[in-house]
Amino acid sequence: MKNSKLQLLLHGENIGTFTKVTMNYPGVTLNKLTRVEGKNYLIVDITISPTARPGSFKIVMSGGGLPNEDVNYELKPRRPGKGTAFAQGVTSKDLAYLLMPDRFSNGDPTNDRIAGMRDQTLNRDSIYHRHGGDLQGVINHLDYLKDLGVTSVWMTPVIENDMPNRTEHGYAFTNHYKIEPRFGGEAAYKKLSDELHKRGMKLIQDAVYNHVGSQHFTVLDPPMKDWLHHWPSFTQTTYKDQTAFDPYAAPSETKQLQDGWFVRQMPDMNHNNPYVANFLIQHAIWSVEEFGVDGWRIDTYVYNDLNFMNRCNKALMDEYPKLTMFGETWVHGVLNQSYLCQNNFDIPFKSNLQATTDFQLLFYGIQATLNENFGWTDGVNKMYTTTAQDFVYKDPMRQVIFLGNHDLARFYSVIGEDTTKYKIALAWLMTFRGIPQLYYGDEILMTGFTNPDGNVRLDFKGGWAEDRENKFTKEGRTQKEDNIFQYLKRFANFRKNSSAITTGKLMQYLPVNGVYVYFRYDDKQTVMCVMNTSDKPATIDLSKFKERMNGFTKAYDVATGVTFNLEPKLTLGEKYLLVMDLKK
Repeated sequence: MKNSKLQLLLHGENIGTFTKVTMNYPGVTLNKLTRVEGKNYLIVDITISPTARPGSFKIVMSGGGLPNEDVNYELKPRRPGKGTAFAQGVTSKDLAYLLMPDRFSNGDPTNDRIAGMRDQTLNRDSIYHRHGGDLQGVINHLDYLKDLGVTSVWMTPVIENDMPNRTEHGYAFTNHYKIEPRFGGEAAYKKLSDELHKRGMKLIQDAVYNHVGSQHFTVLDPPMKDWLHHWPSFTQTTYKDQTAFDPYAAPSETKQLQDGWFVRQMPDMNHNNPYVANFLIQHAIWSVEEFGVDGWRIDTYVYNDLNFMNRCNKALMDEYPKLTMFGETWVHGVLNQSYLCQNNFDIPFKSNLQATTDFQLLFYGIQATLNENFGWTDGVNKMYTTTAQDFVYKDPMRQVIFLGNHDLARFYSVIGEDTTKYKIALAWLMTFRGIPQLYYGDEILMTGFTNPDGNVRLDFKGGWAEDRENKFTKEGRTQKEDNIFQYLKRFANFRKNSSAITTGKLMQYLPVNGVYVYFRYDDKQTVMCVMNTSDKPATIDLSKFKERMNGFTKAYDVATGVTFNLEPKLTLGEKYLLVMDLKK
């Protein structure tokens, strides 16, 4: 690897008492031994020469009045296909699908409970207990996802969460180097990666740097006093992202934003401790190489130390230049969001994060468009205004656009279970700029509000052998559900083969009377999108758009598959998004 340095964190009873460490392996040099406050830790810095070959060697510890002890350490061969078979990056050519393994499908009932783990719940009638879904369940339905048009799978974290309760979500790690056994462990994760890549699909890993679970081994047995952020009494983060960039912010409040704990069960990691930083960075690199990861989603981005995040992002990009990263930025305001990724500002802090999850185009874009009355300041005008601010991003096409995720109310519920509006949202998601992301169940009209959050994390019916309904099949879906599934499938697969949408430019026109027109285009293709948010039919004069429409005489309606002649005026129905592939 480009970085030949490696810092090993050795953990074992009284291991810190040893005074000497030796190893004998060609190409491996021991540089430094560091004893820390925690008596059960030793830190060993080594250099791995480019001439070193794969193999195992012993790390021998001696001295300190203890019998010699040794551990085996393995240097594995590099995974072939960097940038082509893995670490490929997830781009605007992709359609990502977010799922929760515990709630998607149970492919291996033998791992539903693991003896010795703290959470032994298994109750599908409770939204707070484990339901038994696993990675084999995901593997079993990859062909379903591919048929839908999905190209990348993003799962909530798959790393061990050996916590006493609420372990279904995965965001409270207890051992970074262990894949959750109830999901099938390391073997199942590697198998999933391989099966995705066999199908020409990609794997996105969910990364958590900000915090760990309270049962993480470094919390139960800390290597040093400042491994975590400690306060005189429990102090929660402010959740106020503004203090990260506010030029007038009180330092104490900026500190609380980034150093305060998310919740009591998730201790906050101290990124200013260089050993913590190395621990997290090395784990990130190991994950990509070990499991063939293609994309990297970073949880709770603004709550991390942002200088550390720049260092971590760079370390990944140095090793994997095509790997793409996007951060969760649940904030309000384009400026707030763009501060956290690569932007065009001349400011003291410059983020190197490639992109974010675009909450602005959700809250002040498609959600406002469909739920607010149209007018100069409402509804679709917010979509136009939010999009017009794309000039702040270095590359807006890397932004991840979405209708929902595991923390938000289901979009179908947000719009009052109106399938007419929902079709607008899906067509918009498939044709707008950026990387579209679906949340599992979007395609079959799953519903739910976040009161509590478990209501938006329900099981995908058909993922368990005992399910009476199987929504993975046409026969198991209602007519309404299958209508939406087929509608989305048509747009997703059209998108997959559309150069204008996947790599082309965007041009938008000012909304007039609730009608919003935008184009996706390149030198090979022009796609015209006419969104009527009004509850009445609309007629528009196409001459207004002649700078984008010159020479085109016909249009292919993506939703219906019908090609028709273009007339000077175009009439479309109420609450409808007409997507046309223009033809000469």
